[in-house]
Amino acid sequence: MTDVAEIKGHRRTYVGAMPGKVIQSLKKVQTENPLILIDEVDKLGRGYQGDPASALLELLDPEQNSFFLDHYLDVPVDLSRVLFICTANTTDTIPGPLIDRMEIIQVSGYISEEKEAIAQNYLIPQARSSSGLEDGQILRKAAFKVVSQTQTNDDEAEAEEDEKKEETKEEEAKPSPPPVTISSSNLKDFVSHPPFVSDRLYETTPSGVVMGLAWTSMGGTTLYVETGVAEGRGLLKEERGEGGMTTTGQLGDVMKESTVIAYTFAKSFLSSKDPTNDFLDKAKIHLHVPEGATPKDGPL
Repeated sequence: MTDVAEIKGHRRTYVGAMPGKVIQSLKKVQTENPLILIDEVDKLGRGYQGDPASALLELLDPEQNSFFLDHYLDVPVDLSRVLFICTANTTDTIPGPLIDRMEIIQVSGYISEEKEAIAQNYLIPQARSSSGLEDGQILRKAAFKVVSQTQTNDDEAEAEEDEKKEETKEEEAKPSPPPVTISSSNLKDFVSHPPFVSDRLYETTPSGVVMGLAWTSMGGTTLYVETGVAEGRGLLKEERGEGGMTTTGQLGDVMKESTVIAYTFAKSFLSSKDPTNDFLDKAKIHLHVPEGATPKDGPL
């Protein structure tokens, strides 16, 4: 949304002017205390038609929404009894003043079992109906699982719905005989290469690598922490420089503090076990968390 008029309406001097969506909704439900859902507020845009975020601020701010002014009506309207629910995939792009007027409720994405149930009960029947295929089991449960784990990695089911439509269209385009059942083995003939792969797991982690647990909007995942010696390995004591540690991987403040604590503890532990070993005092350690394009934070 980039047009303020969608929220506040057009002035009556314009041809085809009408009230904004909020006033239209109140007129439709015929009540002063409805529930209004505003979807994907993180996709608000700003252009020559105004700033919709500022108009939403007037809607959501308890100090202002008791006398909301629609341009078409040109009369203050009390919206203080309206319950607004806004949805977003991320809060990073929502303006700060607008976030301050909201109570944030985190909702996790669909797990694989939920995606399979949605596909089985809704997406497959809908795709089969739109493609003209007769009723029947053409997609085995194993293929459901493969699609849900490798073809979708979204908070919503739109991506999976597109995949189901593609499968049924491919099946429809093939000659009628012989009948074909889509299974995990021939799934690649109907859908594209999996855009998402499962996390890499070591059977035995190499030296300097440990596995941690992380949380994303998609649910739980694994996170590796890798360390290496940048300088100091194999050098004589007098040849080594000053020790220290460098971190990379877009770590947040809390995570950086955790690495400093771990580094300090490692030096203290080594000193208590072997006072003559000054390796960590002289060597330069490089700590990296993979997927450097993704910011990370939280305790290690």
